[in-house]
Amino acid sequence: MKGKVTKARWLLLPAAAALAVAMVGCGSSKPSTSTSSAGHQLKVALITPSATNDLAFSQAMYSAVETVKAKYNLQVSVQDNMYVVADAANAMQQYAAEGYNLIIANGSQYGSTVQQLAPKYPKVSFAWGTAGSTFNMPNVYAYQAAANEGGYVQGYMAALMSKSKVIGVIGPIDVGDAQLYTDGFKAGVMAADKSATVHLSFTGSFSDVSLMASAAHSYVSEGADVLTGSSQSVVGAIGVAKSSNVAWFGTQWDQSSLAPSDVVSSQVYNWVPVLDQIITGLKAGKLGGATYIIDLGNGGEKIVFNASYPLPASVKAAGLSVLSKIESGALTPPQ
Repeated sequence: MKGKVTKARWLLLPAAAALAVAMVGCGSSKPSTSTSSAGHQLKVALITPSATNDLAFSQAMYSAVETVKAKYNLQVSVQDNMYVVADAANAMQQYAAEGYNLIIANGSQYGSTVQQLAPKYPKVSFAWGTAGSTFNMPNVYAYQAAANEGGYVQGYMAALMSKSKVIGVIGPIDVGDAQLYTDGFKAGVMAADKSATVHLSFTGSFSDVSLMASAAHSYVSEGADVLTGSSQSVVGAIGVAKSSNVAWFGTQWDQSSLAPSDVVSSQVYNWVPVLDQIITGLKAGKLGGATYIIDLGNGGEKIVFNASYPLPASVKAAGLSVLSKIESGALTPPQ
C-alpha cells in the first residue's frame, strides 16, 4: 500500500480502489466559528460517524480540526453521530450547496457518497478516510492511517505479557485502518510468540457496543488475558476487560481513561499535519487529487503508554525496540 516515510515527511499516494460500507443510526449538529477575522475565511465541514468525544476514530479527527481552526482562520461546522450513511449524504450535499470550501467525510463508509457528490460540486473540496482512493477526481483528497504499524508493536508486547497465551482481537468491519490494525496486531503477536493463540473476528458494525462486548466476553471465557479492538464501539469490549481484569491495547485515541488499571497503551492518531497540507493546498488552489498517510515514521501515529499500568520493563523495552525498527524502516509490518 505504501513505501516507508522518513520522520517528518508525509507520503503522497496515487488514487487506489474505493472503499464503502453501510451502517445504521442518526446524527446531530455542532456548529462553531473561529474568532479570528484576519484574511479570507475558509468554510470547513466535518462529518463523522460517532460522537466527537468517542475516545476513538471521530475524536482523533475532531481534535485535529479544532487544532488547526484558529491557525487558518477557519469557519467550522460539525455533524457528528452520522452513522446513517443517508443522513451523512444529506448533510454533505447541504454543505456543498452552501458553498463550503472543504467537506471532511471522516469514515470509509462515506466513500460512495463522496464519489457521487464530488463531480456535482467541482468547486468544493472533499476529503475522506481512512482510505487510499481519490477516485481520480481533482477535488477529492484521501487520507489513511498505517494502523498495522502500531498494531504490530502492541501485538508484540501483548504476546510477551500474556500468561495464558490466548489473545482476543475484535474489529468492526474488515476495511480501512480497522483491517490494518487487526492484521498488524496479529502479526506482532505471532512474531513474538508463534505458540500464542489469536482469536480474531469482526462484528460487522462500527457502532454496535453490545456486539463488541459479546465478542470480548466470548474470548475471555476461552482464556484470553489480553484484548484489543478498533472503532468507537470498543467501549463495550473495554468494559469487559475492566470487569474481567484483562489487559487492553487501544488504537485511534488514548483510551486509558476508560480503564486506568487495564489499558496498557494506545496507538494515537495525529491528523494535524495532514490537515495542514490539505488546507495549504486549498489556499493555493489545489482542490484534491492527493492521498496522505500517517504512520509511526512521520509522527502521525504514536504509542502512548498508560503510566498507571504495571507493564514489565522488559516488555516495554521490547516494544520500543520494535517501534524504533519500524520508524527507521528496518522493519515493515505486513499489510
